[in-house]
Amino acid sequence: MKRCLNTFDITLLGVGHMIGAGIYVLTGHALKNIAGPSIVLSFALAGFASLLSALCYAEFGARFPKAGSAYTYAYVGVGEFWAFVIGWNVVLEHMLSAAAVARSWSGYLNALSNDWIRNTTLNTIGGIHVGLFGEYWDIVAFLVACFIAFCVAIGSKGSTNFNSFFTLLNLGVIVVVVGFAFSYADFSLWSGTTPAGVSKFFPFGFAGTLAGAASCFFAFNTKPMPKISDPSRAIPLSTFYCMAIVTVAYVAMAAGLALMVPYTDIDTNAAYATAFQQRGSTIAKWAVSLGAICGMTTSMFGSMFSLPRCVYAMAQDGLIFRWLAQVHGKVRVPLNAIIVFGLMTAIIASLVDVTTLVDFLSLGTLLAYSIVAACVIILRYQREVQDLEEDNGDYFRINFPGSASLEKLPIELGINIALPIMVLGFVIFGLMFTTGLIGHWFAIVIAVLALAMSLVMFLWICVCKQNNVKLAFKVRFVPFVPTLSLFINTMMMLNLPWLAWVRLAVWMTIGMAIYLFYGMSHSTEEEARKVGDIASRPPVIQAFQDNGKVLDMEKNGSYDVSSRL
Repeated sequence: MKRCLNTFDITLLGVGHMIGAGIYVLTGHALKNIAGPSIVLSFALAGFASLLSALCYAEFGARFPKAGSAYTYAYVGVGEFWAFVIGWNVVLEHMLSAAAVARSWSGYLNALSNDWIRNTTLNTIGGIHVGLFGEYWDIVAFLVACFIAFCVAIGSKGSTNFNSFFTLLNLGVIVVVVGFAFSYADFSLWSGTTPAGVSKFFPFGFAGTLAGAASCFFAFNTKPMPKISDPSRAIPLSTFYCMAIVTVAYVAMAAGLALMVPYTDIDTNAAYATAFQQRGSTIAKWAVSLGAICGMTTSMFGSMFSLPRCVYAMAQDGLIFRWLAQVHGKVRVPLNAIIVFGLMTAIIASLVDVTTLVDFLSLGTLLAYSIVAACVIILRYQREVQDLEEDNGDYFRINFPGSASLEKLPIELGINIALPIMVLGFVIFGLMFTTGLIGHWFAIVIAVLALAMSLVMFLWICVCKQNNVKLAFKVRFVPFVPTLSLFINTMMMLNLPWLAWVRLAVWMTIGMAIYLFYGMSHSTEEEARKVGDIASRPPVIQAFQDNGKVLDMEKNGSYDVSSRL
């Protein structure tokens, strides 16, 4: 494929991918339940954290410049296990993203019907009286998720035009909505305190702002970079421009909503539509509802389109059940994967409310991108033969007492020890704040010691020499940038509800059971190791290593490898 896209092209592609469901699904929930009006700062912080993650992700793509995503790059760069962890979280991300959007899609349609859908369902079927689920079985969310899965299953050649049309329409609606929202702005909602002495702008404190940033993180979900004409210049510039545009759009939309009505009166299922309804603006209500449905349809299609490809990639590599990678002869898609995970997505959308889905979704996304940032550090310090020859065996940038003895140990071992210790220090430091113990003297001591431990490990990584691998794009200021990304992501994850961690633990336990009892013995890499056959390398590695060419899997009756993830 010719490298023909410039900075402007990549910026527009990124904006089109990210401007969508995040605004309509996240803002109401985060504004009412997590951060209050300080949601504007949450979006800004989430945008900055996503920028760091996107830069790390871009280096992954430059290091393995073929089609792929985090799962693919991790498999080639750091091995099977971490690839499985990332891939399993990416599957979760796509499932929950599609489910959350389907639930919100139904909420906006219900708002347009003046609660007819909700009331009819409650009167006909009844409500769900279980805390972890929504108020009622959302049959509309179930049906719309099944319909999108059906569209993916039959394969739509016009999907590109379909998405482009709705994306442009959504951008136009955002401009209109922001204009209408600020015409109703009431700045008294942000200033001063309530009669109870609580800040109107920070009703949940700064911890709420951090938690809001964590919940909003998935709205800045990045996509694989296509072929670029000047990657060393285009990637950092387009990434910065894209994140800046999207962050401004999100902040403007959030600010407009927070200034229209008190955050306590927000309807989390259809925030903007109900806010305009409270203000008596019927035109704006219909405009934002139609725009939301268009934007969410595009986003849901993208998530459901990517979901079976992620499952296919892992199943083809043998990490999960191989029958999920079977491709239908006529429609040329992994039909088993679409049916199984599409139905799971529809069931989740029908039962679980948006609040639960958003918290769970953000945690999995943050974890996956944190692993990507850690992998960037690990790969920067892997020694190659040419590195040893050029460095004359010197591993450190400077000499210090004991450095001569430490050079006898593999540098990779030191990095692999220092990195988890540094992250552990971040976790302990963050826990002292999130648990509210920081007001006690012993918690302050523990926090300072944990931060000092992380700093020592960071300095250890800094004094080590990086490898000399030439890449089209490299993140500058490594290890500082990926370490900052790890720190911010860790702080945000620790501010998410503990139930989100329980749900993630359950999901990862299921995944680890599949990997331990099936994936380890059935993976293509393990089978190749047993027979010593190079031709049996995992397809993901073949796609990157076979004479630098991407295999055309469609010619062999399989999925196109360029569509993996």
